[in-house]
Amino acid sequence: MKLKQRRYSLLIVSAQPKFNEALLSLTGGRDCYDCDLETGVGAAKRRLTDREYDIILINAPLPDDDGIRLAIDRSSARNCAVLLLVKSEYYPEIFEQVCPYGVYTLPKPSSRQLVSQAFDWLESTRERLRRLEKKSVSLEDKMTEIRLVNRAKWVLISEQGMTEEQAHKHIEKLAMDRCVTKRAIAEEIIGR
Repeated sequence: MKLKQRRYSLLIVSAQPKFNEALLSLTGGRDCYDCDLETGVGAAKRRLTDREYDIILINAPLPDDDGIRLAIDRSSARNCAVLLLVKSEYYPEIFEQVCPYGVYTLPKPSSRQLVSQAFDWLESTRERLRRLEKKSVSLEDKMTEIRLVNRAKWVLISEQGMTEEQAHKHIEKLAMDRCVTKRAIAEEIIGR
């Protein structure tokens, strides 16, 4: 049974037309990418101010920069997977530099099969990041709810002379009786 296919936004940053053509043919065969192409770091940064990407592939070096800082910044500050392709003679040094930031690195030249496998890794990484984003949002929502309920309890304590335990039970009972969340009841109490 095949899993539901996801679509990934992909930014390719590369100034080598032959490489770009080969890469676009490889991603076109995967049928799950919305691709954009930039030929320099400056242009890529401008595009990244307007849009977030799931996967960024940087074919270093570029005419205006080596691309290493862009790879590190995007991998560590955003929820995207980054692949940096570098000349094989520089691979060990650059890998050592970018590895702590979660940047995948491949030496050039690389076989078509290896690049295809790298896309599998990038997709897996993006899915893991997606799950972490959901957990993070869920945790933030829960913390917001706790803060609101605590504020509502303080309102009940100060305005109605309840104890903290009575205020808590009052909010829970109202939520159960009305079949709504404690957050909804807390917002109602705070808004009075």
